[in-house]
Amino acid sequence: MGRSRKGRDISGWMVVDKPAGISSNAVVNKVRWALSAKKAGHAGTLDPEATGVLAVAVGEATKTVPFVTDALKAYRFTVRLGQATNTDDQEGEVIAESDARPTDEDIRAALPQFEGDIMQVPPKFSAVKIDGERAYKLARDDEDFEIAARPLYVESLIMVDREDADHVTLEMVCGKGGYVRAIARDLGEALGCLGHVRELRRVWSGPFEAENGITMEQIEELAKDPALDDYLQPLEIGLADLPELRTTPDGAARMRNGNAGIVITSDAEYGDEAWASLNGQAVAVGVYKAGELHPNRVFLHSK
Repeated sequence: MGRSRKGRDISGWMVVDKPAGISSNAVVNKVRWALSAKKAGHAGTLDPEATGVLAVAVGEATKTVPFVTDALKAYRFTVRLGQATNTDDQEGEVIAESDARPTDEDIRAALPQFEGDIMQVPPKFSAVKIDGERAYKLARDDEDFEIAARPLYVESLIMVDREDADHVTLEMVCGKGGYVRAIARDLGEALGCLGHVRELRRVWSGPFEAENGITMEQIEELAKDPALDDYLQPLEIGLADLPELRTTPDGAARMRNGNAGIVITSDAEYGDEAWASLNGQAVAVGVYKAGELHPNRVFLHSK
């Protein structure tokens, strides 16, 4: 029998405004330690030098991570024009330069080609797996390899500032799996001037906004203090994009045992993925069929 993990049975979402210079996993580990929580995970990696929303799920909220990961996200980023780097950001080595500089009109005219359903090739310095190996490991070893293009949905990509001839700041709203560094790289190529990301900030991710996030300094200051619990948001927020179905105590008991349970009200259609609640707390996520929810994820605790 495996050993049970030590820690508190506490659940919810902690929205961290991640600073530059720290990995997403390091933030998750810090949150789990500070809350003395049994388990934690995040809904979408940010590069170490990127800042902004890192939504950390604690306890039972980890079961809602896929729904936040699938939600739209917004990024504000600055592209350094005239240079390409091997990492597609400022942390890498400059591998090519150009004296060409596009006008504001050139940039605006180029942006629509990156909107809608597009195909994107992830950066070679990324966590994409190539024959079982992470791409960034192969890149560090100077291995020769190609990464297949992947589909990405981009809802919008707009220019918000042009600081000088060498820099342009953009805002992008996109679906899961998008690489901002690849957008900067491909935009630079499309404009004939090259480009890489200089600064990157995730402004919001699904229901979570950076301006409402807790800082790492606050987490350090309140570590092991019950006051830190006040920064936890209910796990139900992670289900905001799914229809909510209200159930009865008997229905909740059945679902928690893995069986279909009756739901009283429904905004869902037959076959939709939805979640059931009892007195506002999540009971289960599953498939709605003919007045019942057939669970595939069950919540045992809720903050």
